[in-house]
Amino acid sequence: MKALVTGATGFVGAAVARALLNAGIEVRVLVRRGADLRNLEGLKVEQSEGDLLDRDSLRRALTGCRHLYHVAAHYALWAKDPAIFYRVNVDGTRMLLETAGEVGIERIVYTSTIGAIGLPKDGGPGTEETPVSLEQMAGHYKRSKFLAEQEVLKLAREGLPVVIVNPSAPVGERDVKPTPTGQMIVDFLKGRMLAYIETGMNLIDVDDVAAGHLLAMQRGRTGERYILGTRNLSLLEIFQILSRVTGIPAPRLKLPWRAVLPLAHVNRWIADYVTRRPPRIPLEGVRMAKYTMHYDCCKAVRELGLPQTPVEVALEKAVRWFREHGYV
Repeated sequence: MKALVTGATGFVGAAVARALLNAGIEVRVLVRRGADLRNLEGLKVEQSEGDLLDRDSLRRALTGCRHLYHVAAHYALWAKDPAIFYRVNVDGTRMLLETAGEVGIERIVYTSTIGAIGLPKDGGPGTEETPVSLEQMAGHYKRSKFLAEQEVLKLAREGLPVVIVNPSAPVGERDVKPTPTGQMIVDFLKGRMLAYIETGMNLIDVDDVAAGHLLAMQRGRTGERYILGTRNLSLLEIFQILSRVTGIPAPRLKLPWRAVLPLAHVNRWIADYVTRRPPRIPLEGVRMAKYTMHYDCCKAVRELGLPQTPVEVALEKAVRWFREHGYV
């Protein structure tokens, strides 16, 4: 059996490819011309050059595969041209899944994001059933992924055999680029975290995210969403765990998100009109800090058997990997 994985040059996609190979499944990966292939080093995968917006290349990549893991996305908190979020994440997803249906792919797992899950007004953890709307999505990444998820759900209702997974914040080894959460860990290791914002998030070991994809393929119900997460933590609690792991003091100065907002606006203006590079303080990240992003992961644990590696172990692996590979 052969599976196609999109986004395999990224953190989560590469973990999915490794998990498939470890399970004895042949893997083909869709890669863009000029892509950073460091995450594929040492993996016995078949590479198919293509683009999510090139239907012919998608058909070539899909032909001969039984399963599809669509992990690829434009994942960032800033872009020179925000339209890229919608071209890749919405239009590209629709084109890929439509093509998968045309060539007869038997089963699909689509990687959405925890950001597309709603949060209750009373502050409790969000679930797959929490009401949510586009207006609640902060930033182009979240909005585009929410719209993409709506497209996937529509295709599922029309008969496409697709299951949706919504990973929380993955941490662990081989975060090459790194992701925003990985960059936060790197900044902590470099002593750059002098203060923290009063917010919260859910963490999960990236290898558990990968396992969740394979379990969703095996056991997930068509058209259903599954939150892939492990533990809800405040940002301060994350820094305190990192402090215990590394011996580096956790920041003590607490800042309300509104206090950081003006500086984030200035950083955004500089990025947009001067440097044309990602801002040091991303505006969308500060806006997201308004919400305590805690979620209930019981559905995936109950229905899929999602592993629950302690987040301390995942953070230890991330710290060790970043140190061993020269990030600090």
